Amino acid sequence: MHDDMHYYEPAQGHGLPHDPFNAIIAPRPIGWISTQDAEGRLNLAPYSFFNGFNYTPPIIGFSSVSRKDSLNNAEATGEFCWNLATRPLAEAMNQSCAAVAPDVDEFALSGLTPVASRVVDVPRVLESPVSFECKVTQIIQLQGADKASVSSWLVLGEVVAVHIAKSLLVDGIYDTAAAEPIMRGGGPADYFQLSREANFQMYRPR
Repeated sequence: MHDDMHYYEPAQGHGLPHDPFNAIIAPRPIGWISTQDAEGRLNLAPYSFFNGFNYTPPIIGFSSVSRKDSLNNAEATGEFCWNLATRPLAEAMNQSCAAVAPDVDEFALSGLTPVASRVVDVPRVLESPVSFECKVTQIIQLQGADKASVSSWLVLGEVVAVHIAKSLLVDGIYDTAAAEPIMRGGGPADYFQLSREANFQMYRPR
């Protein structure tokens, strides 16, 4: 191994002031997930282990590290919504990640408005310019290379309805930068905002 490369094996520790894994896999889109339990109590929480996984049908997923309310609710009802976290909503999004009891409504805690969805029973965030209504397709408990289960669960859901603010559609094309999406970075508090200046185009080779 070259002297100018820091090398470590995760099982033995990284030897650094802060685990670099989250900073390397970054910036990560935020899974701002709204759910409700079987009694209709609402929950809203951001997940930085989130992404899209399939085009047709559209499937997104988030990973819950330990059993949290979003996982339990999605498992119980088979539904969840994803809401785009944007720069204007950053503080509210941050408030929604507070460690509170299951009966605490993070919509109220964050000053946000639940609005009825069209296909699923779970409400979405009114203030968010983009929301996906989802039905759970799979919940997978993750495993290590030794096949031992770890206390993390990947929740996958098919997007069955989409809400997009018309102001973000320019000649029918979704304007990614105009939505001001925020993404999670590394360290205990780093986030990134997508800007138009960061855009470049590169077509696939033919």
